[in-house]
Amino acid sequence: MRVEIEAQKVDETFQSVTREFQREAVLPGFRPGKAPAEMVERKYSKDIEKEVKRKLISESYKQAVEDQKLDVLGYPDIEEIQFSRGQPLQFAATIETEPEFELPASLGIPVKREGRSVTEDDVGRALEALRQPQATFKTVERPVQSGDIAVVNYTGTCEGKPITDIAPTAQGLTERKNFWVDVPSSAFIPGFSEQLLGAKAGDKRTVTVDFAPDFVTPQLAGKKGAYEVEVMEVKEKVLPTVDDAFAKSFGAENLEKLRAGVRRDLENELTFKQNKDIRSQLVRSVLERVNFELPETALARETRNVVYDIVRENSKRGVSRETIEQQKEQIYSAAAHGARDRVKIAFILQRIAEKEDIKVSQEEIARRIQGLAAMYQMSAEKFAKDLQKRNGLIEIYDQIMNEKVLDFLQQKARLEDEPAAPATPAPEMSVNNPS
Repeated sequence: MRVEIEAQKVDETFQSVTREFQREAVLPGFRPGKAPAEMVERKYSKDIEKEVKRKLISESYKQAVEDQKLDVLGYPDIEEIQFSRGQPLQFAATIETEPEFELPASLGIPVKREGRSVTEDDVGRALEALRQPQATFKTVERPVQSGDIAVVNYTGTCEGKPITDIAPTAQGLTERKNFWVDVPSSAFIPGFSEQLLGAKAGDKRTVTVDFAPDFVTPQLAGKKGAYEVEVMEVKEKVLPTVDDAFAKSFGAENLEKLRAGVRRDLENELTFKQNKDIRSQLVRSVLERVNFELPETALARETRNVVYDIVRENSKRGVSRETIEQQKEQIYSAAAHGARDRVKIAFILQRIAEKEDIKVSQEEIARRIQGLAAMYQMSAEKFAKDLQKRNGLIEIYDQIMNEKVLDFLQQKARLEDEPAAPATPAPEMSVNNPS
């Protein structure tokens, strides 16, 4: 975009800016604001020229954008072509505008929902999961049975050598005392615990295992191991009875109220999962249906943000700086792919909001700030000020707007229930050694 400002306007701006400097100037022999304009011009010529240029370009650029009805992204790249007293100011502004694209004729997007509801079996499995952490363990004088805990001492070898000779850091796999093992369980080494069935306190057994090809200790992957095991105790797991006393341990008035509360939680969880899945389908469908060139600056900015998020999350998980540096190409590639979808869906949701006149009120922003402030145990006022400092209010606005547009798309969606998938069994629970 090329802009020209007539010479008269340039000279008038020089005069007005010089008067502003004159009012503030302090020169020897003159009271503040009383120095002659000629002397002020000579002393502050570069500063005056800089301010004139800034003022003219800023005002004329803004006016040109409004006149041409441009939706500009980010900041322009200004290239000065001509600027001096008595001449027109000419400059070129390289800008990036919002992409042009058409929304689908119909926003009634077909989506599928798993047609299932919470059953009594679901409630029963949830109650069973609540029993497990309250289990007690009673020492018994009998052989190990399925469901028991075997307390063992063991030493392990691989290829006839102590395991630490092959994997120096694997001390826990080489030798342990009073180690609690669920029978049966694959939580330790698959195939280990099953070989303890029928053993009683004082028995010794040789247990052989095959370390999996993807075993957590790579030096042992795909190899065979042998363990000399002595059973020290056999413990029986005793689960609490599911009754009113059990319900009261969770703050419920009785078992009936506990079951109702568990069912309500499961229904809320199911609804959340179904809504999340529906929204994922909506986003995928919209991304596939609408195609346009993404603005390079917006894409680069979002890629930087995603890279920062990935690096921050890895650092929190304890990944070293060296490892992150080694994987920087993979990180950037993953970030660029994720950023592309995020930038694209942001433009599409914004366009839907404009078309459907979906707006975000100040009250909605205030409620969101209050909720976030409570989560971080801060006052709403302080949280809002922190947001303003880092320009975070725009992020809050965008979050609420995107949620409202997705709500709109979900209401418009053509919903089709599909058969429920088989229930997933509860994950196997391991018992940690309490000693």
